[in-house]
Amino acid sequence: MPKKIYLNRSIDNSTVEATIVNLATKHVEDFENQWAELLRQYKQQDKFWDLMVKLRMISRFDNYEGYAVEYENQTEGLLVIETTMHGSQITLGKRLVYIYYIATAPLNRKIIQNPPKLQGIGTSLLLSTRERSLELGYEGRVGLHSLPGYEKFYDNRGMYDLGPDEDLDELVYFEYGLWRQRL
Repeated sequence: MPKKIYLNRSIDNSTVEATIVNLATKHVEDFENQWAELLRQYKQQDKFWDLMVKLRMISRFDNYEGYAVEYENQTEGLLVIETTMHGSQITLGKRLVYIYYIATAPLNRKIIQNPPKLQGIGTSLLLSTRERSLELGYEGRVGLHSLPGYEKFYDNRGMYDLGPDEDLDELVYFEYGLWRQRL
């Protein structure tokens, strides 16, 4: 499934080629060995997420999928989605792809390094998820609950803000509605 994407390298404002690949043990180890300490140091909300559990879910259940963004053999972004159990809140009765986990490496976050090492990872992962939704016949519908502080990111990418979800610690729920792929 390797898919080429293009990111912006901030240091010289150049476009670089990266790849979205299936999530593997190497990516989880990169999270644990390279990301986790910086995430804790900068008090990022995903600092304690257990990606090994998510990797096991992906290997055991067909409805979970995981992906990683690789650039120069480094893990720069992570994504875990669920493909069959979530319904749209915009178009009732229709399925969507639900994002369980989406993250960029610490050095790609402005709060940790400004300017970030690479830009465009989160946007590329969202676009890839919309494309997966199209492949599944869900017409581009994607949903997620945003960690606090990232709501503007999803709003700026055209997702609908459906407000805080009282069932999930008041995390704001966002959703992409119907989307037609350009021909």
